[in-house]
Amino acid sequence: MIARYWRGWTSRENARHYEALLRKTILPSIDGRRIAGYHGAYLFRRDVGDEVEFATLLFFDSLASVRQFAGEDYERAVIHSQAESLLTRYDVRSAHYETLLQPPSRA
Repeated sequence: MIARYWRGWTSRENARHYEALLRKTILPSIDGRRIAGYHGAYLFRRDVGDEVEFATLLFFDSLASVRQFAGEDYERAVIHSQAESLLTRYDVRSAHYETLLQPPSRA
């Protein structure tokens, strides 16, 4: 399993709007693409000074699945057009990690 990690920062004033965009548009649209090997995402948020940092962690079966999502230059950040106007800055490259351990499923 490959974990794709990315961060973006926004002003406190835009944080609520950006979070709503992620929850209602961006993450559902990724899921809607039905990328083979995509397993969903975690969304993180934290206040840092005058900014709010958001981080996403997307899970894929392989780098081939990541390439289906991001293209051949799979480390390049994939930024939704509406998100750019809300972000003050963001990682231009995503980091990819091989998942070595995950919590057990709880039934």
